[in-house]
Amino acid sequence: MKLVVACALLGTVLSTNEVSQSSFVSSMTLKSMERFFSRSEQAHQASLAAITRGMSMTKAVQVLEKSNVTTPALVQVTDMVQKTHLRKRKPEKGYSGIDGARRLLNSMIFESMSKYDAEIEKCTDYYASQCAAMEACRGQIAASNYIAANSRALILDSQSTINRCETDIPVKKLELKQHNMKCTHELHKMNTRLKIVMGDIAVMTMILEMTDCAKKLLQMKKFAMLHCEDTCTKKKFVEFNHQGLQQKMLQLKSEFSQNLVAESFGDLFQGVESLESMEDSSFSHALPKKNKTKFMNPPMPRTEVPKNPCTDPNKGAPSAADKRAAKCTIKKSPQCYKLQERFLLIQAGIQDERDQLMEEIASMEKNCKETKETMETQIQDDADMLAEAQTKLAGATEKEANAGETARQTATENNQLNQDLVKQMKTCSGNYINFETELCALKKIRGELYKMKGGGHSAFFQDCEVSKWDPEECTKKCRGGSQKLTRSVLTHPDGGAKCLPLAAMKRCNLQPCPIDCKLSAWSGWSKCSSECGGGVQQRLREVKMAMKYGGKPCGETSETTACNAQACEKDCELSGWTKWTTCSKGCDGGTQKRQKYVKQEPVGEGKCFGEWSKQRLEYKKCNFHACFADVGSPVLECKKTTDVILLIDGSGSLGKKGWAAEMTAAGYFIDAFTKSKKANMAVILYSGPKTWSGVKKCTGKSKKKVSSKECGITTVTHFTEDLKKVKQLVLGLEWPKGSTLTSLALMAAKAELALGRKNSPSNVIVFTDGRPLSFRKTGIASKALRKLARLVWVPVTHFAPLKYIKQWATRRWQENVVQVKNFKAFENPEVVTHIIANICPEKPPKMEMEMPMEGEGMEEMGGEMEGGEGMSLD
Repeated sequence: MKLVVACALLGTVLSTNEVSQSSFVSSMTLKSMERFFSRSEQAHQASLAAITRGMSMTKAVQVLEKSNVTTPALVQVTDMVQKTHLRKRKPEKGYSGIDGARRLLNSMIFESMSKYDAEIEKCTDYYASQCAAMEACRGQIAASNYIAANSRALILDSQSTINRCETDIPVKKLELKQHNMKCTHELHKMNTRLKIVMGDIAVMTMILEMTDCAKKLLQMKKFAMLHCEDTCTKKKFVEFNHQGLQQKMLQLKSEFSQNLVAESFGDLFQGVESLESMEDSSFSHALPKKNKTKFMNPPMPRTEVPKNPCTDPNKGAPSAADKRAAKCTIKKSPQCYKLQERFLLIQAGIQDERDQLMEEIASMEKNCKETKETMETQIQDDADMLAEAQTKLAGATEKEANAGETARQTATENNQLNQDLVKQMKTCSGNYINFETELCALKKIRGELYKMKGGGHSAFFQDCEVSKWDPEECTKKCRGGSQKLTRSVLTHPDGGAKCLPLAAMKRCNLQPCPIDCKLSAWSGWSKCSSECGGGVQQRLREVKMAMKYGGKPCGETSETTACNAQACEKDCELSGWTKWTTCSKGCDGGTQKRQKYVKQEPVGEGKCFGEWSKQRLEYKKCNFHACFADVGSPVLECKKTTDVILLIDGSGSLGKKGWAAEMTAAGYFIDAFTKSKKANMAVILYSGPKTWSGVKKCTGKSKKKVSSKECGITTVTHFTEDLKKVKQLVLGLEWPKGSTLTSLALMAAKAELALGRKNSPSNVIVFTDGRPLSFRKTGIASKALRKLARLVWVPVTHFAPLKYIKQWATRRWQENVVQVKNFKAFENPEVVTHIIANICPEKPPKMEMEMPMEGEGMEEMGGEMEGGEGMSLD
């Protein structure tokens, strides 16, 4: 910088000696340093002028002596000048030593100018290198501070993760421990129940083997079955007077098995109330009670005053109450197969309980295992997260400490560089002034020398003057390049010193090159701060290299985003009601329905009504008038195209009257489709083996092939349109008198459906008089069959398990279960009219509904469509 005023001030200060050079330099700022390091020509000339004004001959000699530049020749010249000056006489003309002295002085002036020029070059180069080093220090300090700040963010994030994990892991471990304990306890209870049930199955197996009619191991005539009542508790139970059989019955342990025995034998006795009205009681009450330890602490003796006993109105004769209070009624020994059927029902019921328990155990084991694995995975994930966070914390802490130490050491280095720069500034400034003073002294002596020559010489000498340096482009933009300097001659020498060099080389752009910021990849998003109601997630990235020396700055090192904005608790949103459907039946009381669909699923613990709830499904009655059969026909005729499979119960529990009534109802049923000639009908007669060995062969594993006829499943006819032939075959059937393998019959019907017509609705009608051999297997088979056809049940007698039949029938059960009180009522053609009204309406119901918008509730329309009629009656 060209700061003339500062340089002139410096010359003035030196000439007046008002302050010392050191105190002046120490008071200068860093910016002022450049003024002296970059000594301009203008400042140089101003300084020379100021020094020259205060320069005397004596002082000039003293300056030269002090500068150690004196030589014998210069001493001779200065002595000559001083002597002449002291004599105060004019020098003689033609003094032979004057020109030699001038050349000596010009040479010394040139040398002094060269040293001054070299000093400027040296000081400016030092200034540039020191400033570059200090800039590097400042950049390093800023980068270290930035890295330390980023490391602190990583430390806080890691500490937050560690705190959360250290809280979550013990809680989840406790939850896992409680879960394992609960699963172990529940599974132990279920396995204990299973062992008892398995024991009961083994007991029943022995009982069935004992009562096997084919093997005749037990003579039926030698024992009686008693139906008794406890006079105290009024509880009913059965008892066998055969010691071996009674002992086996007493070995049944589970409450389920004991109740099943009471239910299975209850209907064998005339006048016994229906099983549904009997009080639920364990078999401990149903069978004779076992002996108990007698109470050994008798009451205190006390004799009551006797009352008059002679108050009997019958005077000792039997009263009517005594005649009715018989403890047990003995029924004649039932037929062997009828008894075995009851034992088979008991065995099948216990097996159902076993299968259900095994399924529940397997389900619980699976759920417990899945939950355990999920919780263990969560704990392991938290443990891994904790370990990773601890590693990150250690790394970030070390990185922060290293960055802080680097910044501290760099600051120390910068302070040292600054001190060196200030010190060198003082040195350079003193050297500048010394060289300028020396130059002024030499010029003063040279001027005084020519005054000795006389002849009116003006003592003017024109030294060579050059322009300022003109730098060319630096070879590098940073990290130290070189550049060529050139200058030109402004004034050629006239009796003065020759020109300084007109070309030079110097270092340039010593500052460090810019370093762009380098960041690592984003870390994964942290856990949401809230599971619902709006939380935030954060992710960070580490600074691998901080920006330095004007490089590209770092982008964002942290990002946050909103998460789990959904409400914590929100019920589902339902659509409006659809339009009412057409009536499901043309007569006999049908229904119309309307529905609501789910437009938006519930959130969190929000609630949503089930698709079969009253809030989402409504029915109203329609066509509530009696059906009238056509003239000449006892039943309502079906005039629609349909495929029908009729399942006829042939179990021994029907009795002769029941079998006859069932044949009559079957004949009416076939007549209902004969006239229209649009029905395709198949008939299956089902019962089951009469003995335990036969049932075991049909329901268990068997190496030999087992035919359906061996298991009591007879396909009377496959699908056919010749209904007259169908009726003839049905009426010609013989009563099988077997057990009741209803599940096998349903699966046979499912296989028969494959032979039906493609576009014809399918219906399966089941005639039954009571409970199937296996409730569980019947339920599974019903569910499979309902996916292909409409399943209608016709249970006869109040012994039929109506509760389960309602679950097995196609929904809505009110239109798919036709209950008949007894076999006498079954012979009435109105029963068949009710069935036909259900499965063959005059106008098939058509769903008229407002379709939801796309994506609104459509998933609710994709549920199971049962019955195959093109609509759901559920």
